[in-house]
Amino acid sequence: MKIHDLITTTDALADLCERLGKGDFVCVDTEFMRENTYWPELCLVQIGDENEAAAIDPLADGIDLKPLLDLLCENEDVLKVFHAGSQDVEIFFNLTGKTPHPIFDTQIAMMAISQSEQIGYANLVESWLDKTIDKGARFTDWSRRPLTDRQLEYAIGDVTYLAKIFPKILKKLMKTERGAWLNAEMDKLADPENYAIDPAKSWKRIRAQGRNPQVLGRLKALAAWREGEAQHKNIPRGRIMRDETLADIASHPPKKQADLAKVRGLSNVWKDNEIGNRLMEVLEEAEPLPASEMPQRTNRGAPLGKEGALVADLLKLLLKIRAREIDVAPRLLTRSDELEQLAAGVRDLPILQGWRREVFGSDALDLVEGKLAFAVEQGKLKMTHIDDEVEG
Repeated sequence: MKIHDLITTTDALADLCERLGKGDFVCVDTEFMRENTYWPELCLVQIGDENEAAAIDPLADGIDLKPLLDLLCENEDVLKVFHAGSQDVEIFFNLTGKTPHPIFDTQIAMMAISQSEQIGYANLVESWLDKTIDKGARFTDWSRRPLTDRQLEYAIGDVTYLAKIFPKILKKLMKTERGAWLNAEMDKLADPENYAIDPAKSWKRIRAQGRNPQVLGRLKALAAWREGEAQHKNIPRGRIMRDETLADIASHPPKKQADLAKVRGLSNVWKDNEIGNRLMEVLEEAEPLPASEMPQRTNRGAPLGKEGALVADLLKLLLKIRAREIDVAPRLLTRSDELEQLAAGVRDLPILQGWRREVFGSDALDLVEGKLAFAVEQGKLKMTHIDDEVEG
């Protein structure tokens, strides 16, 4: 594989992307900084296929990333391969309003061919290629220039190894015929809705007690205001105000700005500074949350109780057994909260639809309805269907 020098010009980038655009797939990774900013700062892009790879410097003077962005977000003929790529996808969405597509994530794919739930890249490389990655440059400041040879070597390895691993994973997926299981997961990763930031919806990420329309109305207004302040200043939203503080103000709004000095999580200066004044204006203008926007009550069925909790525990045991038998990650099949809903009587669940019902949901339902039992054979737990006649 040819490794190019660091790309710092638009012409070199355009030439690379033209060649890569003729292949079947490209592996992509990014290095970025986001500890001190609202928007992640893209510092390096690594891209390559089985023949060549390069690191691209988005901070280089005069470089135009359009050839790269067109390849990732406009070229539907080339598969874009990431590992744990949600944050990488977010960066490209922020730059273009689109996401790389079609897309393949090796971390997600590993859940369908092994019991690995969130395998890290270093473990992936060691497992498939028997190589150990030097992690010395992992926590580097990627915004500083110049980048060292060691940093670039570390960074480019994120795609050169992936270009060798991806075909192996794909081959195993084809043998197991489980590729269709991943379609929905990959579509979810590429869905622009996952990355679009709507300040008017930001309140939904904050845990709030109760369903009081006045409280939720203030929470919505405050969360949207905080999002705007953070975006304008380009600092993390938590630097403006933590979620707990915001929820506390929504529940117990101060009567005057001077009272902000008494709010836990705010400094004394809020009582007479401009941002404190803007916060008070938001509170004064906040309206109760309309009924149409009230969060739906989660359909959790009847309260579990002691017996229901035992059934949920049996379902979790069944999940472990089935995942081990078919060698998949339990998380790909279902999650604990869904099993608890099943035990409580809820039936409109993903686990009871499509391929999930076929490989696990049907047995889970049988267990809840008393048609499945556990048995021990040769020291191992097995599932046994109870014959209807014996049951009667």
